[in-house]
Formats: sequence, structure tokens, C-alpha cells
Amino acid sequence: MNRVALITGAGRGLGAALAIRLAYDGFRVAVHYRSSTAGAERTCSAIQESGGIAELFCADLARDAEALALADSVGKRFGQIDLLINNAGIYRERRGLQLSEEEWFEGLNSTVTQSFFTTRACLPWMQKARLKRIINIGDSSCDRPGARDYALSYHIGKTGLWILTRSLAAELAADGVAVNMVSPGFLENSIGSTGAESIPAGRPGNFGDIFQAVRFLALEAPAYLTGSNLVVSGGWNLR
Repeated sequence: MNRVALITGAGRGLGAALAIRLAYDGFRVAVHYRSSTAGAERTCSAIQESGGIAELFCADLARDAEALALADSVGKRFGQIDLLINNAGIYRERRGLQLSEEEWFEGLNSTVTQSFFTTRACLPWMQKARLKRIINIGDSSCDRPGARDYALSYHIGKTGLWILTRSLAAELAADGVAVNMVSPGFLENSIGSTGAESIPAGRPGNFGDIFQAVRFLALEAPAYLTGSNLVVSGGWNLR
């Protein structure tokens, strides 16, 4: 396989897990990070030690110029970008009106703003690829807007990301670019985790659950499937 995947926020957590598992599937992986340098280096090393191909790329993707520079660097290094996973997002466990100005914009910029800039920057390089898949990582309640007690700007950003997903799916369908979303529910050891008793499946999700949905959209789903949101929550979002 000669495909290239760019995963944002791959220095820790879900992003790191997705990067490593996609490398197992044969993707050459661009590991993006902004400040999680040590974690990104571990992700990259884990891929390389298993015989995969990975390289590190640092950028603040909430800045259009840096998103353009990142896409250009990845494209020139690998020749194309087949799969973009907009994963990065900063969650602050703080009540809405307690958010500082910096934290407010951090929640918005780390979700919808940087996904917009990164997607736009990567599109010229995706046109050189055959796969042409964009997967945005959402939240299990992002398509059901409602009141939020904590991390207000983060949740607003994730709902905005769902609107962005649908909008870009419609705009890019004629170009053969499929744009979809995977929305995790509560994950093991995650911030804001909940008791298993509130989840119909009886357990929180894990990175493997999310990867299976991502892999389906990346490698198995038809390009005709676009603008969808796969909610991977063990049924939590149904209540």
C-alpha cells in the first residue's frame, strides 16, 4: 500500500492510537502535533519500530499559514495525502462562564477552526491521491445541540465541526472526496468519563472501537458514502 494518512493531534490519546493502527494497515503516516512533542515522538517511534513509515510534523493548525505549510511539507515528503483525520481538540473541564478568553478560543480553534484550515490546505494534495477520504472526529452529542455544563466552547466547536462535515461533503462530492465524521462516546480513562451503568452496552468505549469505525470509512466504505456521522457510543447517545 502506498497510501498516506495525516492525523492531527497524534501525540497522545486517540490520535496516537489511530496513527499506530493505520500504520499497521500499511499507511505511511504523518504524525502531527502542536505541543505534545514527547508523545508524538513515541508515536512515531512505535510505528517505525514495527516496520512502518512515519514522520513528525509540528504546526499550530488554528493558523491558516501553518496549516498550509504543514500540508505542503507532508505533500512534498510523501507525494500525496490520501486520508486526513482531523482529530485534535482541547477539552477544558470548566463551567461555561468560568472559561477565560484564551480557553474560549482554544475550544473553538482546536476543533472547527483548525479542521477547516487543515482540510482546505490538504485538498490540492488529496487530488493527487486515489483514496480521497476526510474523517473528522466529533463527539457523540455534537449532532444533538443542547445545554452543556462544562467545556462549552469545545462542545460548540464539535457541533460546528458536524456542520462543517456536512457542508464540505456536499461541496466536495463532485470531486470524489468523501467527508465523514466519527463521534466517540465516553472512552476508557477519558476526561468527562461516566459510569458504565449509563451506557446501554454496559461499558465505556476504547480506542479499538473508534478505530474500527475510522477504518471502515477510510478503506471499506464507498466514496458515495459522504456527509455521515458514525456515533460510536455503545448506545449512550440514544437516551
